[in-house]
Amino acid sequence: MAFVSSGGERCESEAGCTLFECADRLGVRVPTSCGRQGICHECIVEVTRGSDGLVPRTGPEAFLRGGYRLACQAAISDAALDVEFAPLARRPQILTTSTSTETEIDPIVTRQDGKIFYDGEAIDQDRAQLCGLAVDWGTTTVVLELIDLETGACLWMSSLENPQRFGGSDIMNRISYDSGPGRGELHKTAISSLNREIQEICRSVGIDRRQIYETVVVGNTTMRDLFFGFDVQSIGQRPYKSQVEHEYRANRRSGTSLTELAHRLGLLTHPKGRVYGGPLIASHVGADTAAGLLATGMHESRETCMLVDIGTNTEVVIAHEGRLVAASCPAGPAFEGGLVTHGMTGCDGAIEEINGNSHGWIYRTIGDLPPQGICGSGLIDLLAELRRSGIMAPKGIFANKASVLPIVPEHGITFSREDASNLAQAKAANYCGQYIVMRHCGVRPEDIERLYLAGGFANYISVRNAIDIGFLAPVPEARIVKVGNAALAGASRMLLSRRKRRMIEELVQRVEHVELETTPDFFEVFVEGCQFKPMPAELRA
Repeated sequence: MAFVSSGGERCESEAGCTLFECADRLGVRVPTSCGRQGICHECIVEVTRGSDGLVPRTGPEAFLRGGYRLACQAAISDAALDVEFAPLARRPQILTTSTSTETEIDPIVTRQDGKIFYDGEAIDQDRAQLCGLAVDWGTTTVVLELIDLETGACLWMSSLENPQRFGGSDIMNRISYDSGPGRGELHKTAISSLNREIQEICRSVGIDRRQIYETVVVGNTTMRDLFFGFDVQSIGQRPYKSQVEHEYRANRRSGTSLTELAHRLGLLTHPKGRVYGGPLIASHVGADTAAGLLATGMHESRETCMLVDIGTNTEVVIAHEGRLVAASCPAGPAFEGGLVTHGMTGCDGAIEEINGNSHGWIYRTIGDLPPQGICGSGLIDLLAELRRSGIMAPKGIFANKASVLPIVPEHGITFSREDASNLAQAKAANYCGQYIVMRHCGVRPEDIERLYLAGGFANYISVRNAIDIGFLAPVPEARIVKVGNAALAGASRMLLSRRKRRMIEELVQRVEHVELETTPDFFEVFVEGCQFKPMPAELRA
């Protein structure tokens, strides 16, 4: 007899029982659309403990690596003692606020004379409600918003962890995965998971899926193109440009946005509805950054502005004296739950705030639940506190030469020297992006009149702590504005306004792109950025 656990629940299980059957007993929702036959590949779970207590992978699981299994195929073996697994669709904390400006309502989908039109083409008879879906398809987290196309009202918001993470925690790993025997699985997973969300949203709101006439998808270049089923291999090789960008620069496309019929992608909205992919800027700077520009309106400001959209891939854009300069920073997943022993995304039970006093650590978790790990905002707090207290040196070495520090020992949560090293490299990528783009534009941190922090993670961080460890440029705090999920806000504006859609398609063509890794002193800046100390106020030439 073995013990199987998931989501804090535990049950006994006999040999031969699948993880799907265990999930049923535990009340854990695992998706499937093939009747548990190993065909749909939707029931992927991550085995976090006791993987050697399961039978070997079956044929339908050949595309999976590491601790990932199909719940309908992974059965308990005779040797099992203790197995723990987690579904790939945990619900992260949703950021519902945005400080971006309102937009005019002039959607490409309209109704007239008893018919529904898409850009002048009749596609349906009149229905009670015209809806659209805005999607921010991030590397780690996916956020969706259902919108009434005639009023602009938000009808529903939801979020989930990106179910494609079995292909790797960052975009380079996913590009590599998509070149192997699992080619097409990441695209298939994106469509099937979005279809499940659409079905749940429609049930919750009480609409027919055929009332969704357009879906706008934004994301970094790799995520967007995987969603549309493009070959993404060229994005992972110099000069790091997508197939779409290559075609645009060869004058075989008029722009880098995409439009496809929903039914051709297999999306369960109106079959004659469209799926619009926001325009790319260049290389890894994708449609999510274009959407962020649209949401903040920084390109229309006379101020020197900087947008930092923090994520697995962080994007930095500066608007200065009529120029727009952008770069992408491959930060990796360390601040989003990966590569840190007790790191996790911003889900229930994650420590999101932490500080120390003479009695030890004081923390707060999402949902006020028992702590399961530390999410990105908590990690920034922890690093800053370790530096202030002298427990950790700027290079991440612990003062007592220990390799592991207890943080919440009663729950087994620790922080190691290796964790600090992985966070240092992720922090250095963010540091390099801001440093090099500012220097390229000839501005210093004090010259930035408005710093927009975008993304769900960015909304919850302590700005002071982030500046103190060099995660953010030392811009005066009064000038820093948290704009929430700017990518989703921009996607909704593309959905609601054809004028703004045309405007952003034109705007991306004049953004200057800086390739950080080709900067002559990139390595020196990166090494400096690995230290947990503030960025200097004066940037060296």
